[in-house]
Amino acid sequence: MDRQLILKNEKPWFIRGMSQLVRFGWEQALSCLFPVVIFASLAVTQLVPLPFLPRYDWLLIICLLMQWWMVRSGLETRDELKVITLFHIIGLVLELFKVHMGSWSYPDEGNTKFFGVPLYSGFMYASVASYLCQAWRRLNVDLVKWPPFFAVVPLAAAIYLNFFTHHYWVDIRWWLSALVIIVFWKSWVMYEINGTRYRMPIALSFVLIGFFIWVAENIATFFGAWEYPNQTDAWSLVHLGKASSWLLLVIVSFLIVATLKQVKKNLP
Repeated sequence: MDRQLILKNEKPWFIRGMSQLVRFGWEQALSCLFPVVIFASLAVTQLVPLPFLPRYDWLLIICLLMQWWMVRSGLETRDELKVITLFHIIGLVLELFKVHMGSWSYPDEGNTKFFGVPLYSGFMYASVASYLCQAWRRLNVDLVKWPPFFAVVPLAAAIYLNFFTHHYWVDIRWWLSALVIIVFWKSWVMYEINGTRYRMPIALSFVLIGFFIWVAENIATFFGAWEYPNQTDAWSLVHLGKASSWLLLVIVSFLIVATLKQVKKNLP
């Protein structure tokens, strides 16, 4: 009898927990709308040849139309569009350098390729910013014990510059990762699901987002978005070490979005 009573009392909590988890997943899925469209476009254009234009050109058109629709429909604000455009530029600069250094390549033809980099590639970085902006608004994100501006900005700049300088100098990504843990040791991200507030260490959120982007990278390379040198003859799993690169890129993305949100929050 006592055991049945305990199970009866625990059941509503379990159901509520599952309901919250499902709702959290749904909000995350809605926040990933732009990345999902990109992956779907990669799959369709890989399996079904489109007429008149090369594949990379069609991908650029799809991304531009998707971006226009998201702003037009109100899913993204004009301020968020500015942030996403900034990420597009940051991503293209990184792509131009990495392709030049032979880190990866875009083997297909395209009229909108410059120095071997198709313009649609910038939207893959912009889609990360789109996800962050969408999730920030949908989950009513707030930051607790956010580090000061003079610590966040140089750290983000150092992480981004290391993507370039490690080709000519020592790679300090692990030192930067340790510095991130130190700087954000006491920082938390607060989010809301169905009126209930939850919190998570910011460092843990970095790791989770970076891991899922690494999973997405495997899907993207499978559908020929780009290819690494070891994938020239046949597709293979992206080395898990690449997850550290995406982790650092996610940190840069989060720091930029969070800093801009903080600045806007403090404006009169």
